[in-house]
Amino acid sequence: MVEVIKQGAYYLDGQIVPASEAQGQPSPDQAREKTIAYSILRSHDRGGDAKKLRIRFDALISHDITFVGIIQTARASGLTEFPVPYAMTNCHNSLCAVGGTINEDDHAFGLSAAKRYGGIYVPANQAVIHQYARERLAGCGKMILGSDSHTRYGAYGCMGVGEGGGELVKQLLENTYDVAAPEVVLVWLEGRPPRGVGPQDVAIALVAATFPHGDVKNRVLEFAGPGVGALSCDYRIGIDVMTTETSCLTSIWETDETIRKYYETVGRPEDFRELKLQNGAYYDSVVKIDLSRMECMIALPFHPSIAYTIHELQSEPERIFAEVEEACNRQLGGKVKMDLRRNIVDGRVTCEQGVIVGCSGGMYENIVEASKILDGQSIGNGYFDMSVYPSSTPISLAITRSGVAAKLMEAGCVMKPAFCGPCFGAGDTPANNALSIRHATRNFANREGSKPGSGQIAAVALMDARSIAATARNGGVLTAATDIDYESPTAEELAYRYDGGVYTRRCYEGFGRADPSVELRYGPNIRDWPHMPRLEEDLLVQLCAVIHDPVTTTDELIPSGETSSYRSNPIGLSEFALSRRVPEYVGRSKAVRALEEARQAGEVPAGAAEILSRVGGDVKRTTIGSCVFANRPGDGSAREQAASCQKVLGGFANICQEYATRRYRSNCINWGIVPFTLPEGTDFPCEDGDWIYIPGVKKAIAAGVEDFPARVIRKDGSVHELALRCAGLTADERLILQEGCLMNYYAAGYGKD
Repeated sequence: MVEVIKQGAYYLDGQIVPASEAQGQPSPDQAREKTIAYSILRSHDRGGDAKKLRIRFDALISHDITFVGIIQTARASGLTEFPVPYAMTNCHNSLCAVGGTINEDDHAFGLSAAKRYGGIYVPANQAVIHQYARERLAGCGKMILGSDSHTRYGAYGCMGVGEGGGELVKQLLENTYDVAAPEVVLVWLEGRPPRGVGPQDVAIALVAATFPHGDVKNRVLEFAGPGVGALSCDYRIGIDVMTTETSCLTSIWETDETIRKYYETVGRPEDFRELKLQNGAYYDSVVKIDLSRMECMIALPFHPSIAYTIHELQSEPERIFAEVEEACNRQLGGKVKMDLRRNIVDGRVTCEQGVIVGCSGGMYENIVEASKILDGQSIGNGYFDMSVYPSSTPISLAITRSGVAAKLMEAGCVMKPAFCGPCFGAGDTPANNALSIRHATRNFANREGSKPGSGQIAAVALMDARSIAATARNGGVLTAATDIDYESPTAEELAYRYDGGVYTRRCYEGFGRADPSVELRYGPNIRDWPHMPRLEEDLLVQLCAVIHDPVTTTDELIPSGETSSYRSNPIGLSEFALSRRVPEYVGRSKAVRALEEARQAGEVPAGAAEILSRVGGDVKRTTIGSCVFANRPGDGSAREQAASCQKVLGGFANICQEYATRRYRSNCINWGIVPFTLPEGTDFPCEDGDWIYIPGVKKAIAAGVEDFPARVIRKDGSVHELALRCAGLTADERLILQEGCLMNYYAAGYGKD
């Protein structure tokens, strides 16, 4: 179904020619400029170095977990007016069910900020973040930066990048997004998907083929080929939005009449232009997808890449579930036991919940197909239940007016408003050890709302809306949509009749109309960022969490779900840092932070002074902080709080084998956390409670040094050498780390033209 070709190739006369066979062609660096990706990147580059891009985006977008912190940071750094359209949607904390008034207080703050600074405000339940961007902001050749990892609009000819809030702050202050010129991967589509196979099936197969070995990490995926024309607009974006799970930087697709018609449908025909492959374009690798061979897929806990065909799982559920259980329970660290095999009844896999939701599942065509499968059927009156969340009010209006919603309700489904909750653990939490099948973006541990630290766990498997509907029709028994007879929707039934009037009537679209007389509306939970100390000449950090899991997700670094309600309160939120993975971390970090606070007050903290005496350090010139080690941290969400909570607790360094995503590493930098790595092939010899001393760190960072000799002071008093690396910092990043965080950087007068 998916073939990964790990060698460069040229696109020549409609063919993909391996670089080794392409004689007389320009160099890869020259020919890469002919890609669609580079035509867009170069048009947004404000720098003069071909190898290092300095990007200014056309628009920005955030949701209500992130926009308060972004605006507070930008305000503290000198913000006066939004320089580009900045949309703030309320699709994550819109449930308003935890913490009293604090969620709605955030929403009121967002509207007041839109009025004061000239922004766009999308009220709760009007649209999920990415559907609003698709319908109102995307355009061919444009670039959008979002503080959500699934910022992907490539199918519309628009490059979307998901990053932490610090990168949006830079754009609001008219600075740039700095990134090494990326490699480009050609994703070549051929054939036509069989009936019953949906975009999530293709996406899961793509993630499974590319994520495990990092084949496309930090690269741009460029989709093209004869198979593109066989896919509707919704189908394309359903694949595209999941490219985040491959760990690529961003994505772009060639555009055609299908995309032209989309822009006409949403009332913005001027935002279309044709994007096509150029003869002679060079690609650093190729992924071939034969759509005609695609099957219905299922991704088992705890990652979208743990993929099987539904037929495989149906044939060997005991073996597959046993293998997945073992890996899951190892990741859960003994706190709770995952029992997938309880869901095998009479040899068949049974599910207890189905959810179609969000930026991947809640698209118009997915819901129409699900309604055709369930037309005249029933999901039954057993344990299985099913919820459907259209991704915008215009989609809700369309399925209501067409009768699609009525068919789903008649079958027993519950129709709900636009909301991202089930994607990150704030809605439709299943029963303990239940198996929930979801057309959503992720199935990481506890993202469905369970709390492993309290003995609760549930399993989320990702599937396409079509197979979820087929399973619902079969009373919860796992069923591939290709295995049932149903009447496919006609072209007329699939035509999305978009009505954007609700946006005009309900959303505040104030770009270009900033009113500085408007006062920001605060609630008791909305707090300013605490003081962040600068980096001194030397650095002493204590390891407050050492995690040897293969990958540590942002959901483990700062849990999603109900804790998101506290994300406007930096100090309050920090209490949840690593709470579901290393509960001791917060207490340990606070103890280290107290030492630095004492040092800042002019005292000589006895514990730190005694440690430093063993390595000849001077407490007066040494920053004292906490540190986290993880093999590969940062997979998942773009939310900056995974780093800012560490900083609030006194964090000054992270150490790892490699960072799972660029965005988590950039979050660490923007919050003044030095992103160390180990030399390749080196094991980490330290434990919780050990201290690491890095002399001359500030001067070395300033000089662009990449290798840092450090010394480990173990709990038994022994001292050992340790080699650390911090490679590839830009000049601005070096300054941010020296100043202690992005806010300090701006306060010191940097970053302003």
